[in-house]
Amino acid sequence: MVTTIAIEEFLNLSKSSPVFDVRTPLEFTQGHIPNAINLPIFSNEDRVKIGTAYKQIGREEAILLGFELVGSEWANFIREVKSKTSSKKILIHCWRGGMRSNAMAWAMSFYGFEVFILKGGYKAYRNFVLSSFADSLQLKIIGGLTGSGKTIIIDSLKKQGEQTIDLEYLAQHQGSAFGSMDQLVQPTQEQFENNLAFEIKQFDSSKNIWLEDESITIGKRVIPAGLWDQMRIADLKIIEIPKSERLKLLLASYGILPKAFLIESTQKISKRLGPKLTQETIIAIENNEMQTFIENVLYYYDKTYSTGLLKKKDRAQILYPFDYFDVDKIAQFLIQQMNTNGRN
Repeated sequence: MVTTIAIEEFLNLSKSSPVFDVRTPLEFTQGHIPNAINLPIFSNEDRVKIGTAYKQIGREEAILLGFELVGSEWANFIREVKSKTSSKKILIHCWRGGMRSNAMAWAMSFYGFEVFILKGGYKAYRNFVLSSFADSLQLKIIGGLTGSGKTIIIDSLKKQGEQTIDLEYLAQHQGSAFGSMDQLVQPTQEQFENNLAFEIKQFDSSKNIWLEDESITIGKRVIPAGLWDQMRIADLKIIEIPKSERLKLLLASYGILPKAFLIESTQKISKRLGPKLTQETIIAIENNEMQTFIENVLYYYDKTYSTGLLKKKDRAQILYPFDYFDVDKIAQFLIQQMNTNGRN
């Protein structure tokens, strides 16, 4: 049996049934529903051939070419689905919910699967994603100088049962010239948005959602407008810890990275550091004087953050100074503050 359903029902069923995306690997890489499994009917090259045939010869010839290219692959498609799930209920989509998803659904249904097709296909999902960023959220923004432990505080809040969004994890970037950590590969902008919307939709929008104060860009990824508009007017809770503790945290994260990467990243901010401090920082890296490297770079980042705070003076800014750094205690303190003072 094959049933076509709207996006809301499709996503609800996806919590218990697998989603198979029958678009090409290239389309899937560009952006897909989180947790979906790519089951391409056509390769990237075959889809180009079919598109060319459609334009130059016509629809019917393109369809015939499609069947010729797929050939005996239908049995392999069924085996692939069987290897991915023991359920007899599966969800399928292509780009617009057209020929590719219907062809795959027919084969799977004929075999014995109960198949649900996404009405409007992946395009409908993208519309759903983009509209979701306009939803009103109870955002709690954690700010602070570089190395204040904001990301691990967010993680601790999550472990203690709070709703959190780790934007840097979703963007696979730490939000600075050194943010790739010499290994992180950012998702496409489309996939970043998909993953972000997927997380947001899991939350109770009437409850607090904690996230870190960020620039509108994280590496090369851009925070969607609807969410960004809410972030930039939300109250800012500024964590302040001793500089010695900041240095420890930054040394643990960045002091172990390859020297070539650190030097290259330092050169990216050379105009801000100035030629003298840039050269001193590079020499420190080469000599394995990592604390000096961190202190020099912090000169730039602390100045930048303080300047940024001045631009946010129209927002409520609440300073929480700590003479220690215990991530779980700080997270507990923030939760208690919210419970004591309501949503503020």
